[in-house]
Amino acid sequence: MPKVLTASNNAHKQQELREIFALCDAPVELVAPRDIGLDLQPAETADTYAGNAQLKARAFAQALAERGGGLWVMADDSGLEVDALAGRPGIHSSRYHQQAPDGDGCRALLAELAGVPDDRRAARFRAVIVLIAPDGNEYVFEGLCEGRIGHEKRGANGFGFDPVFVTEDGRTMAELPAAAKHCISHRGMAARRAAEFLRELTSPESCRFRGCDNGM
Repeated sequence: MPKVLTASNNAHKQQELREIFALCDAPVELVAPRDIGLDLQPAETADTYAGNAQLKARAFAQALAERGGGLWVMADDSGLEVDALAGRPGIHSSRYHQQAPDGDGCRALLAELAGVPDDRRAARFRAVIVLIAPDGNEYVFEGLCEGRIGHEKRGANGFGFDPVFVTEDGRTMAELPAAAKHCISHRGMAARRAAEFLRELTSPESCRFRGCDNGM
């Protein structure tokens, strides 16, 4: 069973990726940096999601190579793009949360959009995952989820902007059960494509995302 290092110190992302890969029955083992004693904080200085994901993946891949390699590396970068804010916060979504009062990016975003009508609150989550094979080859997978920004925080699941991102069925991401969220989310789509790719390396069967009508 191939081992894949998730090049992130974000416990929420690691958990979501584990859940997505499990739902897809991907025959791989996801390993967190702390599991193998790695402590890296690569600077995300690129101006695209793919660029930032590559920076993180390559930094961890280099660290692994210095130890002898042998693992796949998976890194992602994602963000929220709000039309009324000309695509902000975008690749700076994490920084938006960090710089918001009390670290509450949702509250800061609602304040910025105060008075903006529903027909101008369209938004999307975008994610890019980069996989680096032990031989150094790189593979890129993308995911996109359209929605809009609500007028209040709702729901206790998820993290980041999930409580204010309203999906097509009227619920926020934070109101969805985990499996339902992973069916439609940006990270869910990108990770399912990565899982499908890895599955095809070890099995002729296609990935079937359990509990999701839109499975790969």
